[in-house]
Amino acid sequence: MKTTIRTRLTSSLFYLLRFGFRLLPVSEARRDQLRQSFLERFSGLVPPPAAGILPDHGTQQHRPRIRSDEPALGYIGHTPGSLPDTIPATLVAFYLPQFHPIPENDEWWGKSFTEWRNVTRALPQFEGHAQPRLPADLGYYDLRIPDVLREQMCLARKYGIGAFCMYFYWFGGKTLLEMPARQWLEDASLDFPICLCWANEKWTRSWDGRSSDILIDQQHNPDDDIAFIAHIADYLRDPRYLRMEGRPLLLLYRPGLLPDAKATASRWRKWCLDNGVGEIHLAYVQSFERPTPANIGFDSAVEFPPNLSTPPDITSKQALLNPEFKGQVLDWRALANEMREKSMPDYSLFPGVNCGWDNEPRRPGAGRIYQHASPYGYRDWLHDTVHKRLAAVPEAQRLVFINAWNEWAEGAVLEPDARLGHAWLEATRQALHANPPVSADPRPCAVVHVWYPELLEEIHQALQQSGIDWRLVVTTSHERKAEVMAKLAELGVDAETEAMENRGRDILPFLRVAYRLLDEGTDIVLKLHTKKSPHRKDGDTWRRELISSLLQPGRAHAILDAFSTDPELGLVAPEGQLQPLSYFWGANAANVHHLMNRIGIDLAADAEFIAGSMYWLRLRALRPLLDVHIEDWEFEDESGQLDGTMAHAVERLINATIATAGMHIRDIKRIDTPLAARP
Repeated sequence: MKTTIRTRLTSSLFYLLRFGFRLLPVSEARRDQLRQSFLERFSGLVPPPAAGILPDHGTQQHRPRIRSDEPALGYIGHTPGSLPDTIPATLVAFYLPQFHPIPENDEWWGKSFTEWRNVTRALPQFEGHAQPRLPADLGYYDLRIPDVLREQMCLARKYGIGAFCMYFYWFGGKTLLEMPARQWLEDASLDFPICLCWANEKWTRSWDGRSSDILIDQQHNPDDDIAFIAHIADYLRDPRYLRMEGRPLLLLYRPGLLPDAKATASRWRKWCLDNGVGEIHLAYVQSFERPTPANIGFDSAVEFPPNLSTPPDITSKQALLNPEFKGQVLDWRALANEMREKSMPDYSLFPGVNCGWDNEPRRPGAGRIYQHASPYGYRDWLHDTVHKRLAAVPEAQRLVFINAWNEWAEGAVLEPDARLGHAWLEATRQALHANPPVSADPRPCAVVHVWYPELLEEIHQALQQSGIDWRLVVTTSHERKAEVMAKLAELGVDAETEAMENRGRDILPFLRVAYRLLDEGTDIVLKLHTKKSPHRKDGDTWRRELISSLLQPGRAHAILDAFSTDPELGLVAPEGQLQPLSYFWGANAANVHHLMNRIGIDLAADAEFIAGSMYWLRLRALRPLLDVHIEDWEFEDESGQLDGTMAHAVERLINATIATAGMHIRDIKRIDTPLAARP
């Protein structure tokens, strides 16, 4: 009881202090400085995050049971792709060299320690927590092998990354983990630019630079300033080194740790001028502070999301797998939306973009996790940063820093992983193009799932009678593929046919196809399936009514016109099929609430769903659902279930997904009604 009262009093004091702090009329830079000083001295006052939802042992846990390295929906393998003829900005990815053993790490963490040990020990802490996150194409690499760096640089270049910013660890004349940078310096064939970022914090056992349990300390002084710049001079002189308007670019991670950053900058500049390096461009990283660069003798600043961000805390919404979880879960989407719309300051700033964050591997059971990060969301953030935030910046000064290339133990990774493959890299490449892709096939697309091949003729006739020239995509199971192909040939139908495991009814196959079509630039699709509903006496009648409602002659053109004239129209439902969700919970409540949390949405009291799961759809309206990257194992083995499966949960949340995407739904009857007569 005493502990609880003390915790409440401490929390109250903290929030009172925070309220007063926010009212202080001080600059952003001074605010950052005060915040860091407080955290260093009074970290014990910071209240723990709200607890998640404790597991109920009477309900099913949604987590992988066999393995955690299977591809999820949206997985992309390495595919050829084109970059813009002119790259609109140089993308610089932060690069961690912590993937080879060194004697110091052997002593501190155990023999042959590398970051991979942290990565592979991670466990999911709540439902939907994608851990462990494991490497794919590049494997568990060892950076002592020179070809690893070569392969990384080749891969980065293919997807539009222009340089690596390697963390550099210098401690009063001693360097750690310098081997990869030395490989680059000594091998002229590694013709990919790098720059260095001196990570000038002390190393601590808790990986946060604050703990009193120090592994190796920093002692900043004038002599060390000169020793450092002299040590890295060969990097700065190398013609491959990244330059800003002809000057080597050097980053400092935490200028606030220097006794006098302005004096340090002056020493570095003078030494470089006196020793043949020439003028240098100094930038600091906005990891813990945001002073105006000129005030500390620097030229520029570099954004470093997610640091210095405060998106909504969503820990309390998570269904815990680990009842002892003490970490914090934040909404990555809010971070991305805030940063992509942020105005540029009146000083030189290189904007930053983040592709996720989850340091659970380094802090088991107590990680800081940014949930809901997705390749599509990252692509949009990077696109707007390059093409909007930097629009007024001279071309030669357009640098964007990405956090990160390979921060595997902090969940910030562009490299291919086992769950999504090259999706993050492909998103990077797409973001460099000013305009989204346009499908090579301009025809409306009908996606038809076929479990009953004998019904193909009925659907084909309805498509023909609609008066539309269709692009047809047919999905089916492996065991029915031959029969479906034969039926299509008999009907003389040209269709793209995809066979997959009989799992997730018509829902999982449609989601698989949706990712591909969206990446191709397809806008509008019609979703159909050979629905029999044998548990209902009117199953055949219901199917025919659904298809007729969606494809009556003349109606299909009206629907396409409606999508064309209303960019916020997300879905058109068959007449009379919008049903109140509250009437049809059945066995679906647990799965629906689980999926709601995975998507990150709440249901309105009057929420509806579309009975029958056939409709016209604008594909990008599905983005909130697609960004979840559901995995096959989450869809139950097929055993004739009538309700309560993941497929049923997806069906019931389509409408909420559309609303979350900022679009609306129309019953087809409203499309037919003249505009003047609509309410």
